[in-house]
Amino acid sequence: MLAAAVDHLAIGNWMFSAVNRDEDSPMPEAPEPIPRPGAESEPSSPDDEAEPPPSGEVNLPAPWEIARFFG
Repeated sequence: MLAAAVDHLAIGNWMFSAVNRDEDSPMPEAPEPIPRPGAESEPSSPDDEAEPPPSGEVNLPAPWEIARFFG
């Protein structure tokens, strides 16, 4: 939920700057969404230490994914 809040704030700031820009200036680039831990578009693991969960178990993020998310 925190990443969604940050994304919404970034979009709001981008919209404010886009609307209040000079007419002759170029449109600012839209912000990129914050990466979410466990997102499928990211590589599975930098060291291939994450294994797929057995069937029926919840897929929780690996400790390295949480650490990378918080920087």
